[in-house]
Amino acid sequence: MSVSTAVIDPSVCGPLPVLGQDVTVPLVTGGEVTYAALDYAASAPALQRVWDDVAAYAPYYGSVHRGAGYLSQLSTDLFENSRRTVAEFLGCRAEDQVVFTRSTTDSLNLLAAAIPADCQVFVYETEHHASLLPWRDAQVTYLNAPRTPGQAVESLERALADRDPYGPALVCVTGASNVTGELWPVKELAAAAHAHGARIVLDAAQLAPHHPVDIAELDVDWVAFSGHKLYAPFGSGVLAGRADWLQAAEPYLAGGGASRKVARRADGGVDVDWHTTAARHEAGSPNVIGVYSIASACKALTEAGFDSLVAREQELVSRVREGLAEVPEVQVLSLFGDDAPRVGVISFVVRGWNSSHFAAALSAEYGIGVRDGLFCAHPLVRTLLGSDPQDPGECGAPEAEPGERSLNAIRVSFGAGTPDEHIERFLRAVTELVREGAQWKYRTEDGRCVPDRGTAAQV
Repeated sequence: MSVSTAVIDPSVCGPLPVLGQDVTVPLVTGGEVTYAALDYAASAPALQRVWDDVAAYAPYYGSVHRGAGYLSQLSTDLFENSRRTVAEFLGCRAEDQVVFTRSTTDSLNLLAAAIPADCQVFVYETEHHASLLPWRDAQVTYLNAPRTPGQAVESLERALADRDPYGPALVCVTGASNVTGELWPVKELAAAAHAHGARIVLDAAQLAPHHPVDIAELDVDWVAFSGHKLYAPFGSGVLAGRADWLQAAEPYLAGGGASRKVARRADGGVDVDWHTTAARHEAGSPNVIGVYSIASACKALTEAGFDSLVAREQELVSRVREGLAEVPEVQVLSLFGDDAPRVGVISFVVRGWNSSHFAAALSAEYGIGVRDGLFCAHPLVRTLLGSDPQDPGECGAPEAEPGERSLNAIRVSFGAGTPDEHIERFLRAVTELVREGAQWKYRTEDGRCVPDRGTAAQV
């Protein structure tokens, strides 16, 4: 059975084929339009290559690792080959482990459960909640939002040097912000961490889909990312890196697959001999299709030529930023300034507009899907907006009415599958909404701004 599809021609630099590129959606003003998916930072559309690979494998799906039948053996090979593919994609070192999880959130919670009991954790307030919150059982130092990459390194060095007692420490940092898209100085932060006897984990959820990630080159200890942001659906993630803390920790989940031997004791209890490989933290029946989809996406991005994909995305980033700059009412959010390198993730607010109202109008009147809210990075967005931490507003559910200022933002995000037309339509829609206003009335329903379907007349 062959589950490989045609190799992508690396000489062609254009949008990669993705599912949903021909989907049409209704407009509240009448008619239909091809949907412009510009919410890649939440979940990127599946690459057609990934879907084809999964469809070819699906009839051969079987249990993994413990089955004697042909389909089980084939699925086991596919699963373990996927592990090797991901390790190669990430530039893993020979001694690194690749553990398959459900998501970035799951990966970082796994690591949080595996750190030594006396470990101190250092994390910037700018992190996504997936990397901000898992450390609740550790001694955590939250670092203020830096305003330059240099400040990020300097504040980390000071915090690590001042820690008391001087024991094991872990730094958690994003590779690319899910709010601003800005790239963080990961290699420099890794060097600072190691110089002070600390380890570092990279949240690559927003970096891996847009930019090559090389564990050895960056010299980080672990990398975490999610398949659903890497054009691979089905709910899988990765934690890759050093094995020692993971081998020393109790299994993240106790159950079949994590154990090598279980025996009854004379006192009626049980003795368990746990695996020391990645299987130690992969109890239960693994998500073979999700894992294979990640491996397929890794191959597709590599074969397409990541440098070419990055170059094209940077053209789109420049086009969006230049287009938004032509609308004075638009304020693009940034930590490090206009010259900071970034991926295809841009957040902004529009003067005089509630962010949910603006996002709803983009969808209902132009067929454009973006995201509004605090993007599960509440401290960062509130810092960028200059609002008080106690001000109202939460992730995806603004409390302001249409037309009122909200304490949230709008995020447009794109990547390898984004056609030029989607970017042009977005910029045209922003300009028209700001200059001419919405064509329809909107109301708040269950915390969301939606078109008022009961209003027949345009406004």
